[in-house]
Amino acid sequence: MSNQIQVISPYWYSGTWVFDDPSTALVQEPFVSGVPEMINELVADIPNARQGFRLLFSPAPFPGFQRKLTWVRPEFDGNWYQMEQPKMEGWLCPALFRYFSVAPPVLYVKAEELL
Repeated sequence: MSNQIQVISPYWYSGTWVFDDPSTALVQEPFVSGVPEMINELVADIPNARQGFRLLFSPAPFPGFQRKLTWVRPEFDGNWYQMEQPKMEGWLCPALFRYFSVAPPVLYVKAEELL
């Protein structure tokens, strides 16, 4: 059984958001296709977010979540999700399956400053 709430620490590298997660053997895993713009929205009020921030995500709501992402469709072994406010779509690559056995119908997310 895995944690209900997952956490990664994205940072800015080579013109996009990436993250490392030793527990899943991911190093500088990039966010692409609309997700960098979603992240920009989430971190708008976090000072120095490009140096790193904490991103919490879960298939269930949790206290203080910022946005709900709704599954839209699969494509290229990844999955498109939609954020309502502001309305945006982004593609999560197959690295999603390092955290979930199937693409969750919804993801709840929150960005926090690293302390």
